[in-house]
Amino acid sequence: MSDAAQKFIRDTIEANPVVLFMKGTADFPQCGFSARVVQILNHFGVPYKDINVLADQSIREGIKTFSDWPTIPQLYVAGEFVGGCDIVTEMARDGELQTLFSEKGVGTAAA
Repeated sequence: MSDAAQKFIRDTIEANPVVLFMKGTADFPQCGFSARVVQILNHFGVPYKDINVLADQSIREGIKTFSDWPTIPQLYVAGEFVGGCDIVTEMARDGELQTLFSEKGVGTAAA
C-alpha cells in the first residue's frame, strides 16, 4: 500500500468519529452491501464520513490492508474498525451498534 494511501486512511479515521469506506457514496451507494450499511447509519441518525473506494484504487486496496479485512464496506467508529455489512447488520439488530455509538460518544438521533 502506498504511503499516501496509508496516511489518507489513517488521517480520515482519526479526524472523523464515524467513517464508512464504501463503494459509491452515501447519496448513491454502488453495491448492496454498502447501501445496507448506509441505511443502518441513516436509521440511527449518525453523522458519518463516507469514502468512495471506487474513486481511488490505492484507497480501495489500501483499506483492505489497513484493516486486514478483505471486503468493503468497512465501518470505523472512534478510530476502531467495527466490521463490514454482516457484522454491522447483526450489531444493529442486537442493539450492540447503538451501545457502541453511546460508549464512544457518537450522537445518534435515536439516543
